[in-house]
Amino acid sequence: MIFKLKYSIFLMLLVCVACTSVKQLPKVYSINNTFITTQPITTNSHAVTLVEVKPNEIIAAWFGGKYEGAKDVGIYFSKYKNKKWSAPQNLVPPYIQKGDTLPCWNPVLFKSKSEKLYLFYKIGKNPREWFGAMIVSVDDGATWSVPKLLPKGILGPIKNKPIELTTGVILCGSSNESVENNEWRAHVETYDEATEKWTKITIENKQNFDIIQPTFLVHSNKKVQMLFRSKHNKLITSWSEDYGNSWKNTDSIAVVNSNSGVDAVTLSKKSFLLVNNPLKQGKDWFNGRNVLDVEHSKDGIHWQKLFDLEYQPEGEFSYPAIIQTLDGEIHVLYTYNRKYIKHVRFKTAK
Repeated sequence: MIFKLKYSIFLMLLVCVACTSVKQLPKVYSINNTFITTQPITTNSHAVTLVEVKPNEIIAAWFGGKYEGAKDVGIYFSKYKNKKWSAPQNLVPPYIQKGDTLPCWNPVLFKSKSEKLYLFYKIGKNPREWFGAMIVSVDDGATWSVPKLLPKGILGPIKNKPIELTTGVILCGSSNESVENNEWRAHVETYDEATEKWTKITIENKQNFDIIQPTFLVHSNKKVQMLFRSKHNKLITSWSEDYGNSWKNTDSIAVVNSNSGVDAVTLSKKSFLLVNNPLKQGKDWFNGRNVLDVEHSKDGIHWQKLFDLEYQPEGEFSYPAIIQTLDGEIHVLYTYNRKYIKHVRFKTAK
């Protein structure tokens, strides 16, 4: 009898802890769903990025063409103002090199504290042979500089937005995919706006995780965390305690991922959001991308689902990008079946 009573009390305590944990999750409200366009100007659209250039004004960019890696793939963009997206336009055409036409890949938008707007992107036949390039705007995307190739060995931010912890120094999460053995390795690249100098920083990886496409979480001015896509059916993390100058304690966390790109945003030093495909990888590369959710964490390690962006029997909903605008609203863009770019915006409250 005493054992049953103690066991009942134990179960009640577990329920109370679970209830408390759920109550601590932010409340999500005012969810709005739309597409940048329902009439795409390319057959294939993928790898979207977004940035707020003025209060409540957003620019989005992605690559588009017949299919990923086709010779006609360039960078396209659209502007979001007064809660409406402009008609998509081509911003960067395919690159001509020695008589060959090379497609563009993975654009990344970033506006620095100096008010410069950057568009980083990749050029090449595939992710194992691509190289980095960028264009710059000083008028919030009204006009852009001519394309500039990055120094040899520098790729720029591979998928997700950089951060700027020290004014004038842009911290980019980057990675390589080996030609020889398809090994994945991530690293950090810094760009100094004043000198235009790029520096490459290694990431401690004692367990030889196959990792790419980092996204940043900012815990303080000095303490920064990265989350990586991996081949291991879960996310990998690494930490810096010195403004991103060195990275250690690289390890897995209990967040299932289907070998798909993720993105995250820092709401505060104790509140983070992650957009993730939370299923294990299937037989084909696109298996597991039929579910896409938004997750919340207070520490960057323990994550709980807030809600599903997509939960369908099949389909590909992938490569998300997430930001919080100055008015506090959250904006998420992602690939919708390789044809559309979907936009979901919502608000959170404690």
